[in-house]
Amino acid sequence: MSRVKRIAKELEECRQDTQSGVSLRLNNENDLTKLTGFFKGPPGTPYEGGVFSVDITIPNEYPFKPPVMKFATKIYHPNISSVTGAICLDILKDAWTPILTLKSTLISLQSLLQSPEPNDPQDAEVAKHYLANKAGFDDTAAYWTKIYASDGDKDGKSEFSDSALYGIDDAIVTQFENMGFPRDKTIEVLRRMSVKSFDGVRDKTALENQILEELLKECS
Repeated sequence: MSRVKRIAKELEECRQDTQSGVSLRLNNENDLTKLTGFFKGPPGTPYEGGVFSVDITIPNEYPFKPPVMKFATKIYHPNISSVTGAICLDILKDAWTPILTLKSTLISLQSLLQSPEPNDPQDAEVAKHYLANKAGFDDTAAYWTKIYASDGDKDGKSEFSDSALYGIDDAIVTQFENMGFPRDKTIEVLRRMSVKSFDGVRDKTALENQILEELLKECS
């Protein structure tokens, strides 16, 4: 079966399947190599309520080589880059076989949201957050879902918080803002130091002094 016929067949099968929860759309009706996939965030996860889109590029060697996929929707997940949307998933690399399809791959991505693999991360900072503070990770991932993947009320945009996007306690940012440090620099330093909150910190004063030193270097 030629690549064109294979892609057309997969598109039609996906259109007819209303139970899988995933969908495919051509970006241009005259180009079968550029598509967008969509699926809903799995229930019971921080991604519930979100609709996620995935950019798909079909190589000339398809189905003998895997499609190139990356998240178009920003997402907070250990196996997906929070910056580029790049995905760490074996079936998109050496575990791909021609038996797999675009639909089954999107379903695998949906499953990845349900079962992250923080020990094989694409985004090391997010994975570190997941392993160190699962509740804090869940809060941040849910916040990103609300901001970037939700079709809900538009008023939610007014509640946007740059600190919450990185799971950082806004009270810490405000504390250093009140000392005269720019908010963006404070968040940048806290991210670099992997400081999310002061909860459970044995020597808060020492940590505050370390943050202060880094901010003075950053702003000098």
